[in-house]
Amino acid sequence: MITALAGGVGAARFLTGLLKVVKEEDVSVIVNTGDDIDMFGLHISPDIDILAYTLSSIVEEEKGWGIKGDTFCCLEMLKRFGLETWFAIGDKDFATHIFRTDLLRKGFTLSEVTDKICHGLGLKAKLLPMTNDRFETRIRLNEGTVHFEEYFVKRGSKDNVLGVEFAGAANAKPSPKVIDSIMGAETVVICPSNPIVSIGTILSVEGIREALKKTEARVIGISPIIAGAPIKGSADKLLRGLGFEVSAFSVAQFYDDFLDDFVIDNIDLAEKNRIENLGIQVKTTNTIMKNLEDKVQLAKVVLRD
Repeated sequence: MITALAGGVGAARFLTGLLKVVKEEDVSVIVNTGDDIDMFGLHISPDIDILAYTLSSIVEEEKGWGIKGDTFCCLEMLKRFGLETWFAIGDKDFATHIFRTDLLRKGFTLSEVTDKICHGLGLKAKLLPMTNDRFETRIRLNEGTVHFEEYFVKRGSKDNVLGVEFAGAANAKPSPKVIDSIMGAETVVICPSNPIVSIGTILSVEGIREALKKTEARVIGISPIIAGAPIKGSADKLLRGLGFEVSAFSVAQFYDDFLDDFVIDNIDLAEKNRIENLGIQVKTTNTIMKNLEDKVQLAKVVLRD
C-alpha cells in the first residue's frame, strides 16, 4: 500500500506515472484542501479536482487543470452580469462544483463527496481530503491577507509575501482514513508539491506530522525545486518571502523530522551531501516530467529500495 501527500499539478503528474507502476487500488492520496474556495455560491476544491481530472485522463494537459475541450459559456455570462471571473471555470468543471456543493448542503462530508466524484470518474485510487473542516490558506501581503487563490491566480503571485496563515488549522481534524492510510502504508510519498501551501497545509492538520514520524513505512520525498526554482507555481516566492533558501536542501530540511529518503534532480547533485548530513538518504535522477516516460521512470526511482 502506498500513501501520497499531494497538492495540485506537480503531484498529479507524478501520480500519473505511479499508477502505471502499481495497482491503482493500492494508492491513497491525502490532498491539500487549503486552496478550497467558495465562488459563485459554489464550493471549489482545486487540488482535489486537478488530481481527479488528471488521474481519470480528462484533464486539460497543457494547463494541468480543468477539463480538456471544456467551454466557458457560463463564465462568459457571469461576466456580463458584472461578476469577477478571474478564476477560470469551464462548463463541465462547473458541473463538478454544483454536484459537490449540493451534496455538502445536504450534509455529506467533503470526504464522502470526493468518493462520489472519484466513483463517477471511474477512479480506483482513493483521494482523501486532508480535513473535512473549513480550512483556508491565506497569504499575508503589505495591505493585509488574501486567499491563496487570489494571490496565485488573480494577482499572479506578483506580490511580496510577508507570511502565510492557515485559517482553521487550530481546530481542523484529519478526515477519516487519513491517519490510518499513513500508519498502514508500506511507502509514503511526499509529492513534488509546494512545501509551504500544499504539503505544509497538510502537515499543519492535527496528528498528520506525528503520524509521519511514527509510521513504519518508508517516507520518501521528491523535491519540487530544481536549480533554485520550481517547475511550476510560486514555491520560490513563498519560500523566499518566509526567509527560507530556495533550494532542494531547504525543502528536505522542512521535512527532515520524518523523511527517510529524498529524490532530487541530477542538476542539484551538489546538494546531495548537505541533505545527507540531515540524516536523509538522497537519490538523484531526472525529476522534470515532460512526458509519460519521465513520469513512470521517476515513479520507479521513488519506489526502488
